[in-house]
Amino acid sequence: RFLHSTGQLHKGGANQGVFIQLTADAVNDLPIDGKDYSFGTLIRAQALGDLKALSGRGYRVVRIHLGRNVAAGLKSTQAAVDAALGVKKPAPRKPVTKAVKRVVAKK
Repeated sequence: RFLHSTGQLHKGGANQGVFIQLTADAVNDLPIDGKDYSFGTLIRAQALGDLKALSGRGYRVVRIHLGRNVAAGLKSTQAAVDAALGVKKPAPRKPVTKAVKRVVAKK
């Protein structure tokens, strides 16, 4: 869900923030009665308008579009951030065998 009203708050204030705008494609887009566009189109337009307003004022802002599959988009974004920061993935843990469980239980 896009929170257009929070953008309204920051667009007129001092240039003190760093803004990250996450957007995604509408999974179940619905038409708006009497209009030739949908709610998904309206939401995208609001998000792009806020992005342009913030960047037009020289604010630090980035838009990350997650696509239709939000979970996959977030995972991809996390991987990109980790790569940029040089974060190494932890080594996979070895599964605990039954023999190890018995030894631990006897102690």
